[in-house]
Amino acid sequence: MSDAFESQRSVRRHQAVYAVLGDWLAGPSAMWVENESHKHNVPPNSETHFKVTLVSDAFESQRSVRRHQAVYAVLGDWLAGPVHALALHTFTPEEWAASGEVPDSPDCRGGTGK
Repeated sequence: MSDAFESQRSVRRHQAVYAVLGDWLAGPSAMWVENESHKHNVPPNSETHFKVTLVSDAFESQRSVRRHQAVYAVLGDWLAGPVHALALHTFTPEEWAASGEVPDSPDCRGGTGK
């Protein structure tokens, strides 16, 4: 396990994910980490499902898949452990200025497909 993962155990997960990503990007233009666990079939107060929106110059000349792979690599310990799902929305500052919107996440279908 990484030192960042170990040192963040006592901190709420969404705050820890925010801190890890902020350190990695060395000051993104904008960043939101939303706990969406309440939309899923998990116990109350869970922190297992997150939506992350990142706006950074670091994403210049990278396609979406490459951006997501980089984020997954940074959060690898979290994804292998306490974080079950991660919705990523990554933008350059220019892309964010053009759209400025993050799609709403769908409600959980409860694993039944209904």
